[in-house]
Parts: sequence; structure tokens; C-alpha cells
Amino acid sequence: MKALIYCRVSTEKDAQITSLQRQQEELVLAAKKWNLDVHSVICDQASGYDMERPGILDMFEKIKNDNIEVILIQDETRLGRGNAKIALLHCLMKENVKVYNLSQNGELQLSEADSMVLNILSIVEEYQRTLHNLKIKRGMKRAVEKGYRPEKNLKNRGNIEGRERKDIPIEEIVRLRKNKLTFAEIAATLRGFGYDISKATVHRRFQEYMLQSEMETKS
Repeated sequence: MKALIYCRVSTEKDAQITSLQRQQEELVLAAKKWNLDVHSVICDQASGYDMERPGILDMFEKIKNDNIEVILIQDETRLGRGNAKIALLHCLMKENVKVYNLSQNGELQLSEADSMVLNILSIVEEYQRTLHNLKIKRGMKRAVEKGYRPEKNLKNRGNIEGRERKDIPIEEIVRLRKNKLTFAEIAATLRGFGYDISKATVHRRFQEYMLQSEMETKS
């Protein structure tokens, strides 16, 4: 799996700089032990309570552009502290990125309290999406009642921006997923066959397929 090493210290003192170097060296060795391919290393010198860190912004940019699947940290406090830590973990979960840490010698195991907070955040977001979709549905219904015809006004049905929905082989995505490939690996495989597709699109289509299958089973 493609990994990114993230190191952080809070100040620019000499002792902290030494800690930064030590974090990087230890994480490079850990990556080899865990058979992870280190794509890049990011170092921050800022408070863990601060979200506006150059390294954090770079990290999410690389996750998006370079298909990073794992973030390596010394311990969870290096990622952040307090609400900043929870917010960053939530963002990483949404990107389907795993977090490995030295203190637990592997994938990050959250405390019961942190897990509960993250679950609440996910539930709230789901309700927000549902409410948003209901508002759109009601607005569209009212527009149709007043004479609006979406089939005549939308450039491409099913997409509010008029862009064509990518035609990709969902059966192949499902098959590769059953073979335990990651979404990034599936996207890379499909790109090799000429499909211009991202990890996010693969994940979204797979979730749509699973939801539809579940609904058909229930019906």
C-alpha cells in the first residue's frame, strides 16, 4: 500500500527538531516492517490544536492526487490534539485512508470515546445529506408542478452540472473488491484498461451498487 509519513513537533527548539528527525527515521523503518511503500514524508512544526498547518494541507492534497492509502505517525497526538485530532481522523475516514502508528505497533486503535464521537459525526453527516436531498426533491417537485420539465432543461439527465456520468464496468469493480483490492488499486487497474477514473469514483460506484443490491434484497 502507498503510504505517507507525517511527523510533527510543536516548536522550533533544537530538542524538538531532533524529535522530528527521530520520528521520521523510526517511521521509515516501521514502513519497511509493515511492507508499506513510502511515497513521501511531511514534517510540521506547529501546535497539534491548530488545523491550519502547511503539512496537513499538503497531506490531504497528496491523498487526493497520489492515491495515498496509509498515513504513518508516531502516535495519535502527532496527528493532532483535542477537536483537531477528531476532525482530522474524520476526514481521513471519509477518504478511506488508514492510520498506522508506532505506539500501537500497527493500525491505529481508537479509544471508546473517540470512536463514539466519530460515529456521531458520521450519523449527523448522513442526516444532513438526507435533509439536503429532501430539500432538492421538494424543490424539484414544486418546479415540475409549475411547468418545469427536467428532461428538456437538463443537459444530461441525472447530473445537475450537465457532465456525463462515467461509463465504468461495475461488475469488474465488484469482482476486484471481492479479491480484496483497495479502491486505489481498483482505480489504477481500470485506468490501465483506458478508464479515466479516480479512487473516489470507484468507491462511490461500489457503495451505490451495494446500496442498490441491499434494497433489491429487502424488496
